[in-house]
Amino acid sequence: MIVIAKIWFWMISVGIVGSVLSNNLTQLNEVILSEASRGIEFAISLAGIIALWMGIMNIAKDSGLIQKIGDLLSPILKRLFPSVPKGHKAMSYIIMNMVLNMLGAGNGATAFGLKAMDELQTLNYKKDTATNDMIMFLVINISSIQIIPFTMIKLRLDGGAYNPSEIIISTLFATCISTIVAIMSCKLFQKRRYK
Repeated sequence: MIVIAKIWFWMISVGIVGSVLSNNLTQLNEVILSEASRGIEFAISLAGIIALWMGIMNIAKDSGLIQKIGDLLSPILKRLFPSVPKGHKAMSYIIMNMVLNMLGAGNGATAFGLKAMDELQTLNYKKDTATNDMIMFLVINISSIQIIPFTMIKLRLDGGAYNPSEIIISTLFATCISTIVAIMSCKLFQKRRYK
């Protein structure tokens, strides 16, 4: 976190110094004010999407749908997360995170991802070192298959795209490949680690 703060500090400092030296301070002020308001508008518009999907996922969890999805994915998830016991809370949070990511609500999936990591940490005997399951979850979460990329469709719609949903097939293909490669790489590194 400290490294990111330093990077942002230097980027902003260089930008301000550059605008002063090139006599563009007025333009810098205009950009800061306009982009700040656009950032707030974007955050508010995403809040609606996040609230919708969080509500749907809570209903799905209470209705038992998450458990049914978990049962369907159980053979795959057991291979991906071998040290998570059957019925552990971590698995339900992992499933909810994966489903939200698949539906393109990555921002809504973050809360479930954090809860999943907390639960995986309860199974960790070395508290200062990530387990293989924690690393695998992070890898899957980052690469995540996108069935319907709602956030990207929203961005394309806001940007004036003629057909904002035309990216669905290409996004699904690309994210399937990225997830498969990510899982295979993670498994390969896990095997090499214990050789």
